[in-house]
Amino acid sequence: MGSVNEPSDITALPFWVAYDENDADEGDSMSLFGGSGGEPRLRSVPLGPLRKNLAEAVDALQQVFAEAAARAGALPLREAHLSFQVTASGGVQFIGGAQVQRGHGIVLVFKQ
Repeated sequence: MGSVNEPSDITALPFWVAYDENDADEGDSMSLFGGSGGEPRLRSVPLGPLRKNLAEAVDALQQVFAEAAARAGALPLREAHLSFQVTASGGVQFIGGAQVQRGHGIVLVFKQ
């Protein structure tokens, strides 16, 4: 595997997404576990938008975590686990609520 700084010839990654014929006009499909109920299909997700969207999401989360960690108290924030899904267009959608119990998605772990 090459260095992080080396340019990559890869422009897309394969992801299983749920595709619903009725939602085809929206230009994006939820990830397989997004609950849209469509048929699963393998789609090539473009890396450019995925990189941009994931970087923006991580930057925002790091700011939120820094603010939470800066609060003095008996229970400091030391670790956070977040699950997210990738859309067919390279979007990043965090999983919250009851969907976390399903255990699907990609997990980011932030440790102090």
